[in-house]
Amino acid sequence: MIETQDLGKQFHDFMAVDGVNLSVQPGQILALLGQNGAGKTTTVRMLTALLQPSRGWARVAGYDVVKKGHDVRASVGVLTEQHGLYMRMTAIEYLDFFGQVYSLSPSARKMRSENLLDYFGLAEAAKRRIGEYSKGMRQKLALARAMMHEPGVLLLDEPTSAMDPESARLVRDEIARLKSSSRTIVICSHNLTEVEALADKIAIIYRGRILIQGSLDELKRQVLGAPEYEIKFAEAWDARGVQLPHGVETVSVTPTSLKVRVEAPGDANPQLLKSLSTVSAPLLAFQEETRTLEQVYLKVMAEAKGREYVQ
Repeated sequence: MIETQDLGKQFHDFMAVDGVNLSVQPGQILALLGQNGAGKTTTVRMLTALLQPSRGWARVAGYDVVKKGHDVRASVGVLTEQHGLYMRMTAIEYLDFFGQVYSLSPSARKMRSENLLDYFGLAEAAKRRIGEYSKGMRQKLALARAMMHEPGVLLLDEPTSAMDPESARLVRDEIARLKSSSRTIVICSHNLTEVEALADKIAIIYRGRILIQGSLDELKRQVLGAPEYEIKFAEAWDARGVQLPHGVETVSVTPTSLKVRVEAPGDANPQLLKSLSTVSAPLLAFQEETRTLEQVYLKVMAEAKGREYVQ
């Protein structure tokens, strides 16, 4: 649904996006992470055919963003951080207006508006002015507007920015519901917990370049190494005679615990548990050490800044 090759955008002497390569399949949610000014929004604007690339190419829903810009814009739904709701309109008027923008027939506009308002739980507030809506309701209405023409690609910039936790949760749930086998979603976000919950694929951008991309598990493995497990015993244990399986490395040992690094948990962990069954001390816990996207992100960014400092 989205494919780019060496995508770049230069403004005068500033390279805002520098050689971005992406491939997002139908049914996937891609999250773009990075500092303010890293190039996320510029990338999204090129993917929506609002900005023309300085080099490289991009295809969205099968259309080239330069040669088929009109088709690209007709195929995407966009939610910007400042989503531009018309506060004096009612929700039903607002969606009907954008249905006209997308050249939908009166009957299609009516059906889509009613279905979307019902889908997002806004049907009872359809005739209220948008200015009376809560932040969560406004964000859901903006999502409904982005869905009005049934796009195959959704591009969401900070979809839960400045929202209270309850409203943010509602919008996250809606994004998860919107994902389907035929729809691709791109999210730009600073909320790493949100990204962990939603994204199938993550790309970290720094100074216009993608530093790393892949699934969360792939990023954890690549950046943080093999997973670690902590084993706790109910009392002091004797490590003598315990044979660790191949691919299991001792990280630390205490009188009542053992921490190990496991290269292939699926293969090694059953053997490891079998070896530990010979220990006389009762086994209290066997759990993987928590590793988060925040740890991955901070390490990737620190290494990128460190390389700059050395240069």
